[in-house]
Amino acid sequence: MVGLIALGIYLLGYGTMWLWGFVMVDLFHLPALDFYHALALLLLSKILFGGFRGRAHWGGRKYWKAKWEGMTPDEREQFKARFAEKCRHKWGRVEVKVEKSE
Repeated sequence: MVGLIALGIYLLGYGTMWLWGFVMVDLFHLPALDFYHALALLLLSKILFGGFRGRAHWGGRKYWKAKWEGMTPDEREQFKARFAEKCRHKWGRVEVKVEKSE
């Protein structure tokens, strides 16, 4: 298992180094990267952009779908109202349309 992880890190670093040299050096006349700078660039992109995700957090869509289906209509209305209140400062006025299902 440790060997596979080390191989994966090596391949990611080497691939980044090769792609940088292939694209960025010729296109933008930037300096070439060595292996360790390529790994640092990958780490920086992970920190800034949150890449390399294999799956969504908290089970993703399945989690929220199951949670939503488990709510009563009143709980759904309360959830929508709380969400709209929390998002109001970001997006301004948020209107919540509650659909009555029978």
